[in-house]
Amino acid sequence: MLLTPVMTTSPVTAGLLMPKAQPTFHFSYPLPYGAVLRDEGVQFVVYSKNATAMRVLLYRRVTDREPYRLIEFNPDTDRWGDIWSIFVPELGAGTLYHFQAAGPFEPHKGHRFDPRARLIDPYASALAGTYLRGDDGVVRPPKCVVVDEHFDWQGDRHLRQPLSETIIYEMHVRGFTRSSSGGGDHPGTYLGVIDKIPYLKSLGVTAVELMPVHEFPTEESDGAKHGLANYWGYDPMAFFAPHRGYMHGAKPGDQVRQFKEMVRALHAAGIEVILDVVFNHTAEGNERGPTFSFKGLENSVYYMLNGGGEYKNYSGCGNTVNSNHPIVREMIFHCLRHWVYNYHIDGFRFDLASILSRDRNGDLCANPPLVEYIAEDPMLADTKIIAEAWDAAGAYQVGSFASERWAEWNGAYRDNIRRYWRGDVGMTGPMATRLAGSSDLYQPSGKNPYHSINFITSHDGYSLADLTAYERKHNLANGEDNRDGDNNNYSSNYGVEGPTRRLPIMTLRRRQAKNMLATLLLSQGTPMITSGDEVLRTQRGNNNAYCQDNPVSWFDWKQVEKNPDMMRFVQALIAFRLRQPVVRRQTFLTGMPHKSGELADVSWFGADGKPVDWSQTFHSLTCVLGDGGLDDPAARPVMIMIHSGGSPQDFMTPITVRDLRWRLFIDTAAEPPKEVYPDADGPLLATSEHVRLNHHTLRCYVVE
Repeated sequence: MLLTPVMTTSPVTAGLLMPKAQPTFHFSYPLPYGAVLRDEGVQFVVYSKNATAMRVLLYRRVTDREPYRLIEFNPDTDRWGDIWSIFVPELGAGTLYHFQAAGPFEPHKGHRFDPRARLIDPYASALAGTYLRGDDGVVRPPKCVVVDEHFDWQGDRHLRQPLSETIIYEMHVRGFTRSSSGGGDHPGTYLGVIDKIPYLKSLGVTAVELMPVHEFPTEESDGAKHGLANYWGYDPMAFFAPHRGYMHGAKPGDQVRQFKEMVRALHAAGIEVILDVVFNHTAEGNERGPTFSFKGLENSVYYMLNGGGEYKNYSGCGNTVNSNHPIVREMIFHCLRHWVYNYHIDGFRFDLASILSRDRNGDLCANPPLVEYIAEDPMLADTKIIAEAWDAAGAYQVGSFASERWAEWNGAYRDNIRRYWRGDVGMTGPMATRLAGSSDLYQPSGKNPYHSINFITSHDGYSLADLTAYERKHNLANGEDNRDGDNNNYSSNYGVEGPTRRLPIMTLRRRQAKNMLATLLLSQGTPMITSGDEVLRTQRGNNNAYCQDNPVSWFDWKQVEKNPDMMRFVQALIAFRLRQPVVRRQTFLTGMPHKSGELADVSWFGADGKPVDWSQTFHSLTCVLGDGGLDDPAARPVMIMIHSGGSPQDFMTPITVRDLRWRLFIDTAAEPPKEVYPDADGPLLATSEHVRLNHHTLRCYVVE
């Protein structure tokens, strides 16, 4: 089958686009994939098993609908097995291109070749421009850019921060700095993040987890029909390319340099960079979706299909990447190495990672090859690998995802902590289990407490402020009649839905936010804070703001000035966690002393100061963490008293620790600034007397 010539109104250009074969200009090894800069030109390499013809289309400008030059691969000399490879001299960095592939259009057999389609290179290092439409009805996707990866890293290397000493800050590159309230010269960009590094340093986090930064369509999203945008970015179309929408300026490919500058600056500040990657689906959707890359190159390889050619949908987004096919597995492997080597990325969080555990038929594997390869790859040995250990088709692998190398988002932690502080009956035991590191989930598989990524909120769902202000989702602005978003949020509004000026409700909401943040940062495991929670950012009750590229989602920097007590509270907790190994042990608590005469590493007591009776229903608990077995002079015993009941509760100090001098660190019911003593040098606890905790209160004491 011949490729259809690309037509143009220019006679000269039309002559260049005639589909006659072009000679091979140069021979070189036909790998790696993508557009590879050589000394005197560019080598284009692409995989397709069933294509009958292949082209490279070259463009002068990002706004051009038609190429100025068409180059055909010679199937006799430019094809090596299923790899199409051609060298084109006199091209360099900045060259704009697409692929075109001819082949069978037989959807029932999995083939969807379209010789008219302009195709994004799966290995493209950068994209430029927007979607363009021509009179022929063919959509022109953003153009691929040939990139020179050279960059002066100034000696930068991966920081290699131990996971047990990591505090993750989940953030959206654009949303973090887009608001005019943030000031800065580069709002909504990679460079804008650099402007805010002093803020991140002052907060004390050790890593940022960036929501998707690989290329995704903004104007072709599902929300476009409502006049909304693809804001979150969980809709990939070029896995190797940093998103052009977060670039300052418009020079094609310049996002590569700016992204590297951001990583270099964050590393210089001691902050690691973790990427949220989406290898479970692409933006091409199902059989009704567009063809702009994988579908037009080898649809039956890149996607999971059923016998009739329809797309299996374990992602909930229309298609599922066939991640355990050898070709796709190789692409994902190369992609991760690309981000680690070329961008110095410190780790990855894998969206809907259970899909990576499905074989080519969609069945869950006991030992999925891709998941094992990621864990064992020597190039990734210094990186953090984190799984969202579930998918949209019912797989749920929290606590059992793959090998000991993999950490996991702990969804049980989120739900149990929310329910405990809401005052649900029967949640004190689960709260204790989560506070102690979720050994029920992770110890059986040989993992450690730090493999549990503890979180109470994330990008998906309510913000922390909204968790205490709304009992019903308010997603009408998404244009889906409030059908989207989770209905099960374990939230409470404490008497009024949404904003209120009633002081008792406002006070309780603030206290509950501090209770949950304190719990998060005092728990064994690795904490993750969602950007803005430290200053009570609100999304006005929207728990699925995927399409809200506006103040609903953006970080409002005025909140930093409005809520200084919240900021100070979180700063103090983070600093305490980083210097206090008692709350971030690397092995699970045993309930036993490490040496005779020492406190047990953990002890549990009721409000009466006696060993807790777990068979009873109660809302009050005292946890004492001993300092034995820790080779760190900073280690001090810690006592945490928690009470989620609706009335005040008297606590007695456990008799086993009454002879110790306990200094107050946190009292969430106290008025600022006495709700936290950053140096843990608050009032001395009179251990012979009872301590009265107000309703919904956490107190923490440290031995002086």
